Amino acid sequence: MGRLQQTLSNVSDETEQDNGRVGIVGGSVAYPSQPALVGQAALRTGSDHVRAFVPEPIYEIVAGHSPNLLVDRYDREQFDDGAVERTLEVADWADAFVIGPGLADADPDAVREAVDRIEVPIVVDALAIEPALEADLSNAILTPSGSEDDPIYGAYGSLETFSEETGAVITLTGGVDEIVAEGERIENETGTSAMTVAGTGDTLSGIIASLLGQGMDRREAAELGAWILGKTGELATAEHGPGVVATDVIERIPNTIR
Repeated sequence: MGRLQQTLSNVSDETEQDNGRVGIVGGSVAYPSQPALVGQAALRTGSDHVRAFVPEPIYEIVAGHSPNLLVDRYDREQFDDGAVERTLEVADWADAFVIGPGLADADPDAVREAVDRIEVPIVVDALAIEPALEADLSNAILTPSGSEDDPIYGAYGSLETFSEETGAVITLTGGVDEIVAEGERIENETGTSAMTVAGTGDTLSGIIASLLGQGMDRREAAELGAWILGKTGELATAEHGPGVVATDVIERIPNTIR
């Protein structure tokens, strides 16, 4: 834990410097709030700017979550090939990127192309994980929860083999969060049983993307991101008990970093 404590101290010390930009593609009519949760978590972790790129029908919902989020829209209900070029423009603006939270009914080919062409470090989450498996993941962190890792097991047999063959890093959320990188699996030591509440996976994606945007390498960002999420969840649960929700966790991220 000593190395992560030092890294956490470095994050806190760097809050007065340029702390990067995070781009997000996510959300749908069925899951409109996920991009906002990701964005607020990234801002609370220290990112200077966060821009969410969302479908037209949920633009006002996402933009209404917080005046601190930058929000843009594409003129369709689902993510498809017509949104890829604009996605790449957002990625060119950003220092790190998140794709997938709440991204229901997206065109798999469009997701695959976007992941393949984005050059900044990228967090691939939730519904983007399966279509992204055929893309270049050497600059990616995948954040599956529940059964979202099933396609990885189906294609590679194990998360360790997947990480070795693709170069991807995985942060697997569950009863105990685990990080898999370069064929090695380690357990995160923080967190509570209340962290199964909806939205904590989105929170993790935002935290990790912020750390990537601040210049951290992928393995370190995955390990520290999981640690911050778990420790912040402990603080929120101590106050709210089993009624803790994702926004309670997000609001306490700065306290954990301090």
